[in-house]
Amino acid sequence: MKFASIRLIARDIKAVVGFYEEVTGKRADWLAPVFAEIVTPTAAVAVGSAETVVLFKEGSAEPAANRTAIIEFQVTDVDAEFARLKGQVEVVHEPKNLPWGNRAVQFRDPEGTLVSLYTPVTDAAKQRARHIAVRR
Repeated sequence: MKFASIRLIARDIKAVVGFYEEVTGKRADWLAPVFAEIVTPTAAVAVGSAETVVLFKEGSAEPAANRTAIIEFQVTDVDAEFARLKGQVEVVHEPKNLPWGNRAVQFRDPEGTLVSLYTPVTDAAKQRARHIAVRR
């Protein structure tokens, strides 16, 4: 099995897609006016407008309602990414070292989803990151 994407349902698809384009530095592929993907080397961030929910089951997803998931991107230098983005996004916390060996910063996307950028900084965290990359 291959993890392919995470899909967000958005009230304002243009704002959400623009946010992820800014964070990732990649342009979205608009596959339809109500659906876009930003493809990274390991998975995609897909964004569907609220009107796409009825294609699956009405009421099965709700925009701007996430308070459990954190979308994470591993970056080379979390402090440099923070400096680049801090004036453009809602900062949840500035870069700090976490107990499991990553240095991370968190933002919120335009509809409230937490987004974390992290860099492994301890030897154990770097080894985990290498192990995950090899399994791909």
